[in-house]
Amino acid sequence: MTDLELLDRAIRRVPDFPTPGILFYDITSIFINPRVFKYCIDRMEELYKDAGIDAIAGVESRGFLFAAPFAERAGIPLVLIRKKGKLPGAKYTCSYSLEYGIAKIEAHKSDIEAGKKYLVVDDLIATGGTLQAARSLIEQGGGIVTEFFGVIGLPFLNYEKLLAPIHVTTLINYASE
Repeated sequence: MTDLELLDRAIRRVPDFPTPGILFYDITSIFINPRVFKYCIDRMEELYKDAGIDAIAGVESRGFLFAAPFAERAGIPLVLIRKKGKLPGAKYTCSYSLEYGIAKIEAHKSDIEAGKKYLVVDDLIATGGTLQAARSLIEQGGGIVTEFFGVIGLPFLNYEKLLAPIHVTTLINYASE
């Protein structure tokens, strides 16, 4: 069985979570399978080793789990994109719509450097709203988002249209819920 097939098997599908009608793709089981988790980080390393990225922006909370080990391997800073109210001090804030509600995210102003190139990492890309908001935070600080990365993509929700012209890379895509 290939690593990609193992990744697909590791992703749990949970119907009607967090609300009725939503099919939740649960990545937590990736972390109990060291081979699958290593595959994800190895692929990120292959994809971005020569991309000229200055920092990684990990989206709370599951995006942190992929962004952190990759940032450490790459030897570059990790910026945390957090839910509203989780960061002290001066921060950038952005509101956005989820497929099932509205949310706000924040980043420390001191963590984003003007002119630096950022890779934004999340576990799953659905509508693209969270990543669009993360891009807004980075751009508020003068940073440049060069690419978006997600372990899982749901392209039928048209995230690429919202996130254009920034390129989106995912390890595995699902055609429909």
